[in-house]
Amino acid sequence: METTLTRDLAAYKNDFYSPGRGVLTRTFWYFVSVVVFESAWFPVSQLKCHILRLFGARVGQGVVIHPNVRIKYPWRLTIGDNCWIGRDAWIDNLDIVTLESDVCISQSAYLCTGSHDHKSRTFELKTGPIIIKHGSWVCCKAIVLGGATLERMTLVPAGQVYSREKMPESISINKPR
Repeated sequence: METTLTRDLAAYKNDFYSPGRGVLTRTFWYFVSVVVFESAWFPVSQLKCHILRLFGARVGQGVVIHPNVRIKYPWRLTIGDNCWIGRDAWIDNLDIVTLESDVCISQSAYLCTGSHDHKSRTFELKTGPIIIKHGSWVCCKAIVLGGATLERMTLVPAGQVYSREKMPESISINKPR
């Protein structure tokens, strides 16, 4: 006998989830993000790194953050030394995102730590951390989903989706072809 799923979004609750900071900090971050990060008005990476640190991010030396970058919660972000974050990248970090050193997140890449349980009647929130290890490259318009770990020197090709369950034809830069 086949069971038909129903959806009741009115019953959705995510009381268990904590964004990690109070409403005032989150609101202040929202406006700082819109003016400094999501626009092209502040192209200076050092200033952006300093602001991220003020909001609780751990940011290494030599980090380059291009214009039009979106970061959900800086207090859930660690960026190692000499990382590059390209224009229009979106770090949607409801959970922890860790970029080790020498990581490149290209233009319009999307790192998404949150999703929903599609089998749940109330579409419950699920989150999972993302770890991108040393030297990896998430190419333009690639997507990395929550729970994924990219090993050292991994390349996620342009337009691909990388998740814990489904790995694309990612390329280890260290392995001969």
